Amino acid sequence: MNVIGFCGPSGVGKTTLIEQLVAELKKRGQRVSVLKHAHKTFEIDYPGKDTWRHRQAGALEVLIASGHRLAKMREYEVPGRPTVHQLIAEMVEVDWLLVEGFKDADIPKVEVWRSDMKTVPFYTDDPFIVGIACDDGTALPQSTLRPVFGLPDPVAVADFLISSGDRFTYNPEHHG
Repeated sequence: MNVIGFCGPSGVGKTTLIEQLVAELKKRGQRVSVLKHAHKTFEIDYPGKDTWRHRQAGALEVLIASGHRLAKMREYEVPGRPTVHQLIAEMVEVDWLLVEGFKDADIPKVEVWRSDMKTVPFYTDDPFIVGIACDDGTALPQSTLRPVFGLPDPVAVADFLISSGDRFTYNPEHHG
């Protein structure tokens, strides 16, 4: 399985780029999944639904499945933050796993950056940044040898990923 992260501040366009990249990779015959980091408590269930009732009763995990999809919810007995590697281990094997968020993860990442947001980019200090998707490559505050893609340009990002050979192959033994 190939794993590539996408990092950048909120509102910069990560989700849009990933959405378009999923479609582009799928068009090329690739099986793609997404792992997204949430910064806050979130709900995908709501009061009254059977799964919600099971969780409220104290179930550690609730898995719901139909002929079309599966969803698993797990409550943490002790609040904590799973690592990106623990979450990758939960995923079904696909051609590409696109990871959104997890800016500090030790996986290869494409930084998404916008010049008008006036944020300090990560690529200057993060050796895991392998490319930059931005609205204006000439506005980058520091030159880089990393590839720079237009934002959004899912075709160019997909070309880069596919042409990089085994560079993004995930080996769980290196992160166990």
